[in-house]
Amino acid sequence: MLLGGAATAFAVLPVSIEVQDTAGVLDQNTLVRAIEDIEFYEPTRVVVYTYNGRTGDNLNEEVLRFARSEHPGWISTDGQKWTDGIFIFALDPVGRHVGTYMGEDRKVSLEQRNDIQDAAKELLQDAQWTDGTIAGVRRAAELINQPWYRSAAFLITAWVAAGTAALGAGAWIIVRALTRSASRKEVKRGDQSYANVSMDLEVTELNAGTIPESSRYGSHVLEKHHTFLKRYKAASELSNKVHALSGRQLSRRKNLKIARDYADAAAELDALDDVIADTNALLNRANTWPTAWDRQLAPFRSDLAGLEQLLTKRHAQGDSTTAAALRSFRDQSLREIERWTAELAEGRITPEKALDRLYDARSHLAVLLENHAETVIEGYAKNEREAQLMRKEMEAAQDAPNHKRRRTYEPSILGTVYPSYNFFSVATFNSGLNTGVSSVSSARGGGGSTTGYGSSGGSFSGSGSSSSF
Repeated sequence: MLLGGAATAFAVLPVSIEVQDTAGVLDQNTLVRAIEDIEFYEPTRVVVYTYNGRTGDNLNEEVLRFARSEHPGWISTDGQKWTDGIFIFALDPVGRHVGTYMGEDRKVSLEQRNDIQDAAKELLQDAQWTDGTIAGVRRAAELINQPWYRSAAFLITAWVAAGTAALGAGAWIIVRALTRSASRKEVKRGDQSYANVSMDLEVTELNAGTIPESSRYGSHVLEKHHTFLKRYKAASELSNKVHALSGRQLSRRKNLKIARDYADAAAELDALDDVIADTNALLNRANTWPTAWDRQLAPFRSDLAGLEQLLTKRHAQGDSTTAAALRSFRDQSLREIERWTAELAEGRITPEKALDRLYDARSHLAVLLENHAETVIEGYAKNEREAQLMRKEMEAAQDAPNHKRRRTYEPSILGTVYPSYNFFSVATFNSGLNTGVSSVSSARGGGGSTTGYGSSGGSFSGSGSSSSF
């Protein structure tokens, strides 16, 4: 009955929609059409305002300044509040701030204002300005003048009082179902890799038997092969163990770990037998050596291809001298790859020499990325403490896994011979940059609400706040 009554109340379209896109980032046709269909609880005047500011700006102060100078109708007649019936969604895409402001008869709590802003942030962080704005306005419509029986507090209390036991049982069932599903996916992943390894087991042994031990790369790969059969046996034991588990047993967390261990072990063996085959083909210049060589180049080519996207990211300092060095290296390397391949085909260089050149190039890229990391840190950090925090996150992404990410095995000859942290990849740089910026932003209180209207606000006390994204 209560939910039915709420549906009836939730049916008032905006009284008017006003868009002041001074930043020039919104698709106004899409925006207006979407907002026109959003239902509020009470007749509400919707205003959207954007402007290009700076990171250190107070968006509240800017919105009030703009309203006073350009749109005094947004403000109450006494000049102290926002006018009744209004909801303002403000966005600064350059300074990365979002704000929400409303008349006293549309006022919501600070927590709910944060909720409205948070609803938009994921989209705004991806520069989806129009969709983010729509999401924010939609969430505002759900919260402004919300009937008491639609409030989260009431619904939670009612559900807890009526069905704590049922919810607990439901949650337990859901968790077990999700664990069982995840376990089965890991077993399927392991089975695919294990089948490949088993089918190629004899061929893998033949390939290993003809890898030249005199080759520095060959000898390192052979060292990995020496433990291959032992690891295959361990994977077989894990396979037997997980396949003996019933569906009910697969619902347990400890058995999900066993399934994941099986899948990881089988996947690494599957990658290693490909490396053994590639090492044999390349070092002995078998008919399939061009394909094997292409696989060795693949990680480097991927890094080169990803550089431009990295350098055009926000906070990536794409116009710096270290960014220019990376672009120059990329262009030169693409030419060098073609030259190495031609010389290898003509027999002017040995496969070992080609791998040496690839190693040197990837090592040089790592140095250039480390130099650029310092440029990024200097550009974003405001003090040495923030610089150290960013540096720590960048180094953590490069040097070691943590509880959230596992070290991945690169299925290549260089990835087998050298530890994965030997090469500072573009993907690693991206991960370090994201976590570094996020950590510094959190340390600054990024995302925390600002409620004041600055020194120019005077005695203005309208309901509103802003936060960063």
